[in-house]
Amino acid sequence: MKKNLFITLALIAATLSQPAASLSAKTSTTIPQRGTIIKPTDPNIQYTGRISFHNPERPVFNYPGTQIAATFTGTSLKLIAKPRSGYFMAQIDRAEPFKVALRGERDSVVTLATALPYARHTVRLMYIVEGFELMPEFWGFILDEGCSLCEPPQLPKRKIEFVGNSITCGYGNESMERTDPFEYETENHYYTYAAITSRALNAQHWVVARSGIGAYRNYNGPRAGTPDNRMDAQYNYTLYAERSKYRQRSAAEGEKWDFSRCQPDVVCINLCTNDLSTPNYDLRLFKQGYKTVLGQVRSGNPNAAIVLLCGSMLGGKELELAKQTLNEIADECHRSGDKRVYRFDFTPQTGDLKYGASWHPSLWQHEKMAGELTAFLRTVMQWY
Repeated sequence: MKKNLFITLALIAATLSQPAASLSAKTSTTIPQRGTIIKPTDPNIQYTGRISFHNPERPVFNYPGTQIAATFTGTSLKLIAKPRSGYFMAQIDRAEPFKVALRGERDSVVTLATALPYARHTVRLMYIVEGFELMPEFWGFILDEGCSLCEPPQLPKRKIEFVGNSITCGYGNESMERTDPFEYETENHYYTYAAITSRALNAQHWVVARSGIGAYRNYNGPRAGTPDNRMDAQYNYTLYAERSKYRQRSAAEGEKWDFSRCQPDVVCINLCTNDLSTPNYDLRLFKQGYKTVLGQVRSGNPNAAIVLLCGSMLGGKELELAKQTLNEIADECHRSGDKRVYRFDFTPQTGDLKYGASWHPSLWQHEKMAGELTAFLRTVMQWY
């Protein structure tokens, strides 16, 4: 039985290297997959986020918030992806979004919809976990036999990019216990302050975020910093990967990001929590590292407004130092002529809205943060 299942999925994957065609029941005697294969190269598939098309038949991504959308005719829809790609949120038309898992060694086909009225429907997928280790790949869709994609949904004109750490990723926001460890099962970027803000403002959503990352020093890193995988080593690349001779696994991981693919209206930078959250930090190096990241963001996005955020997890002395440093950086930008750098501080969490895993913001805290940031961006960007 297991052998037949493996053969079935292997044949489905192999079909993607051929022209789109109908997949008949003869493929397998175990799990017959009927339908039309839609390859990732179909021009009617809409992609949002940092995705590598180094192999256009197997687009790969690893930042949360990456999105894939399409409009199709028919009554059913299946997703094809690399096994163990992780978790997506899926939405069909205006129905309630739901979570989709590809966690097994042989999970490559997942049913997203069945028994729909025969008509045009729109699917929206968002990758909701950090795929640094999983390296997810999108392999296409399966539609009803003889059906095809239509023109994709129109993207919002507004664009927001979020550069951040575990708070932006959604670390543990589906957990109810602050003592819980990191698990993919409890991370859901769809319900973060970043994604909620983008939806509230009807804006495209672009993300460069990784748990534990800092501007100069990752979580609990050495006083001198962590140069191989802090944000300035990642921001100019399409995928997250440590920039060391021991770590890079593929050509795609060394692919420089083409900033012309997205010029956001505003970039929100939510770093500094990991730089200062444990002792042994160097405030001078933190400021220097943050300014390096800010310089990269400005270089890649010369016309964007940039908001320097202070997250909700810091408290006490470190919170005041973070605010002070970010205020200094913003003031220096203004004096040098860059007037489009802004400052915003989230209300620190107190536990009244509970905590997620490892003391991270809960779903309710993220909703509060989204409300605060949405109001601020409406004013700054005049998005009413």
